[in-house]
Amino acid sequence: MTAENVPIDASLDGIRRVQFETADILRRAQGRTLQAVGFGPDECPYRVIASGPFWILRDYGKDSATQSVLIVAAPIKRPYIWDLAPSSSAIRYCLKEGLRVRLLEWLPASRTTGASGLAEYAHAIGECVVKISGEREDRKPFLLGQSLGGTLAAIFAAMAPESICGLVLLSAPLCFRPGTSRFRDALVSLTPSDLDEAEPCPGSLLTQMSALASPDTFVWSRLTDAALSVANPTALETHARVERWALDEAPLPGKFVHQLIEWLYREDRFSRGELRIDKLIGPHSVSAPTLAIVNTADDVAPLNSVKPFIESLATPDARIIEYPGEIGVGLQHLGPLIGRDAHTRIWPAIVSWMDAHRQGSGQTPLSKFCG
Repeated sequence: MTAENVPIDASLDGIRRVQFETADILRRAQGRTLQAVGFGPDECPYRVIASGPFWILRDYGKDSATQSVLIVAAPIKRPYIWDLAPSSSAIRYCLKEGLRVRLLEWLPASRTTGASGLAEYAHAIGECVVKISGEREDRKPFLLGQSLGGTLAAIFAAMAPESICGLVLLSAPLCFRPGTSRFRDALVSLTPSDLDEAEPCPGSLLTQMSALASPDTFVWSRLTDAALSVANPTALETHARVERWALDEAPLPGKFVHQLIEWLYREDRFSRGELRIDKLIGPHSVSAPTLAIVNTADDVAPLNSVKPFIESLATPDARIIEYPGEIGVGLQHLGPLIGRDAHTRIWPAIVSWMDAHRQGSGQTPLSKFCG
């Protein structure tokens, strides 16, 4: 059975919604079983320094650090993919390199936060940037994001490029023209345009849609990765931790999912410079230095979904680093974040790039971007 002949009723009647919400509960229970046998996340300690209706800002300490980075977690699943275990932790890598790390975590949607869309998510990033900039008036943060977290980081960078030191994007889809990604084309063909904006969207529904849109990525390649990881205990452990993370479903606001599918995936407004959040924004609005990491084995954010956007940026200071993927990451989409080769080759390049772009500057007023 192919994705083309499997319909998705994403409008969800009451019975179907309960089925997906139940699936969320069952998948989280399966994840706790994996955690009980030693494959749960092993996170660094942190404290919460700010919060909003649907987000919190984590601070990982290191007061002596002179440069701040703000990680924008992807709203799908949980943010501990950035700190999965000591051997595969981007957060630990940044701390080791002397950076002050903050992470913006999106809380699971509820019926009281269902009205949050792309604008509200972008404004939350603005509030966090204000919080960080207010602590040290001589520094702006670097903005880092992976997957849809990177897409959201790029949207904010287009709204307020002067407020950040630079933008680092890992496996972040930015251009959604037809033909840029097989995953994009299949997802658009599967998803109706009448998504329910009022109710939270169960995480299991998004998981099912993704698996149908790209079974090679979300089913078969994961099985292949498991088989090829058996000979390497470290790779197999990382794979198992990713499987636990993948089961940690969290609902998203219906409004956010609707705008994501319609405004970005179907209409490609951001890449075309026609996305309106407070003002019209697009690649021409991004003047901050930008570094994009692209996994050439990734179907979700392939080179064709990144390169046209990067080539259209307002800044000439933009670079793409290609990474070939590797075994032991579960999903190639996560490779630049957690892969052993990525931590040997890609993350030193990221830190070196940030070192070259550090600069002192005063705090930028961002009140107009904070709702």
